[in-house]
Amino acid sequence: MLRQQNPNDAYRRVDFDARVNGAKPADLVHLCYEHLVAALGTAIHAERIGDNALRSRSLTRALTAITALQLGISGESSMAAALNQLYEAARRTVLDSAISFDSRQIGTLRKDFEEIGRALQGE
Repeated sequence: MLRQQNPNDAYRRVDFDARVNGAKPADLVHLCYEHLVAALGTAIHAERIGDNALRSRSLTRALTAITALQLGISGESSMAAALNQLYEAARRTVLDSAISFDSRQIGTLRKDFEEIGRALQGE
C-alpha cells in the first residue's frame, strides 16, 4: 500500500536531495541552517493555529538539522567546542519545547540561527 504524502513535504525532500548532491561542506552547513530556521518558523506557526501534529513534525525536523550540524563538527579546536555548545543548547531548547512549547524561546532560537546563517553567507 502506498503511503500518502503531503505534496509540500515531497517537494521539500526533492529540493533537499537536489541541493545536497555535489554540495560543498559550507553549502551543506548553510542548508542545515536554512532547514533549521524554516522548521522553527513552521513550529511557531503550527502552535499559533493549534496544529500539534505539524508542530511535532517541525520540531523533529529542527532536531534533525541540529544533529546534522553536530555531526559535521570536526577537530578539537575552541571553535569546535563553541559550536558543539551552541548546537547542544539549541537541542535542549527544541526538546524542552516538545514538552512545553515556548514560542518566545523558539522565536529567539530561530532569529539567532537566521543571523548566523546570514553571517556565514557574508550578507
